[in-house]
Amino acid sequence: MRITDYELFEVAPRWQILQLITSDGSVGWGEVYAKWHYAGETPVTASGAAVDQLLHKYVLGEDPREIERRWEAMYRSSFYRGGAVHMSAIAGIDEALWDLKGKQYGAPIYELLGGAARDRVRLYHHASAEAAQTALDDGFSAIKMSPDRMLERIASPDEVERFAQRVAETREIVGDDVDIGIDFHGRVAPPMVKRVAAALEPYSPMFIEEPVTPEYEGVFPDLAASTTIPIATGERLHTRFAFKRYFEAGGIDVAQPDVSHAGGITETKRIGDMASTHGVALAPHCPIGPIAFAASVQVMAVAPSALIQEQTLYRDDGWKQYLTDAAPLEHSNGYVALPDGPGLGVDVDEAAVREAHGVDLEYQRPIYEYADGGIGDG
Repeated sequence: MRITDYELFEVAPRWQILQLITSDGSVGWGEVYAKWHYAGETPVTASGAAVDQLLHKYVLGEDPREIERRWEAMYRSSFYRGGAVHMSAIAGIDEALWDLKGKQYGAPIYELLGGAARDRVRLYHHASAEAAQTALDDGFSAIKMSPDRMLERIASPDEVERFAQRVAETREIVGDDVDIGIDFHGRVAPPMVKRVAAALEPYSPMFIEEPVTPEYEGVFPDLAASTTIPIATGERLHTRFAFKRYFEAGGIDVAQPDVSHAGGITETKRIGDMASTHGVALAPHCPIGPIAFAASVQVMAVAPSALIQEQTLYRDDGWKQYLTDAAPLEHSNGYVALPDGPGLGVDVDEAAVREAHGVDLEYQRPIYEYADGGIGDG
C-alpha cells in the first residue's frame, strides 16, 4: 500500500481539511491549521503550500503505515524546520496517516497508542459573563473567558479593576463549583502580569492562559512564584523541543499544545508524555474544526495528565455539515465519550467538503492598537 494522491480543501470559516488516498482506495483525513489568513481575491495560505511541498517530497509513493518514519522525514529533512507553517502542515498529514492506520486495523487511534486511560474527555466552553449561564445550561462545568480589550502597556488601576470585575461577575453567575479559565491571549504586557494575576486571585481561576506571548518565556517562572493561580501556555509552541524549555525552567502548570499546530497526533502525544513527567497537566488548544477536535480527543484518551480539552464547535451547528454523522463528537454534560469507530472515529462527508471548498473564506485577525496608535498583541 502506498500514498498515491491527496487533496486539500479550504472550507468556512477558516479550516483546511486534508484527504490522503492510498493505492488500495483507502482514505484518511487530517486538519491543517490555516497559516496565514484568507485575504485578497485569490487567497493562498502558507500552510497549504507547505502541505503540497511536504507531500510531494516525503509522503507520496510511500507506505502510510510507517508514520514515525514519515514524520521524521518531514521534520528532520527540512533544514529550516519547526515553526507555525511547517508544523501545521506536518500535523494535518500526520493526522491523516493515523486515520488511515486506524481504519486498516479497525480500531480507534487511541487503541494503537496504548489504549484508553479514561472513558471520556472533559471539555470547556468559551463564554463571556453574559453567556456563562447558557454554558451551564448546556451542561458544561468549565468555561474560558478573555479580556474584552487589550490592556495598555502599563494599565491604569481602573483598567485592571474592570478586567477583574468581569471575572467577578462571571464567578457570581457560575458559582464555586464551575471552573473558569482566563485567557490573557498575550493582551497583557509583561510589566502588568503580576498585578493582573493578583487582582484575579480572589476568584480562583482554573488557570490563566498565555499571560504573555512566547517571546517572553523568562517571565513564566517569576510569575508562577508570585501567584497561586495555575499558569497555562502552549498554543503558539510548535514542538516538544519548544515545550522542553518551559518544562525544565518551571513556571507552567498546564501545557496547551494544539494537535493541528504542534506536529499532529505523533508530536502532541510526545508533549503530553513530557508534561506528565514534569507534573504538568495537559489541556490541548483547539479552536478549529471537527477533524482537529477528533484528533485531540484521541490524544487525550491516552494522555497520563489529561485535564480538559478546548473546543469551539458547540457555538453553532456549522461543523456538522462536514461529517456524515456528528454523534461521535456530541458532548454530554460537558464531556465527550471516547469514539469507538476506527481511526479518528468520525466519517467525513466528502461531498459536503467539496461543495464548501473555497466558499466564504474571509477570516482575518484584527489589528490591536494601544491608545496612542501603537500596535499590540491580540
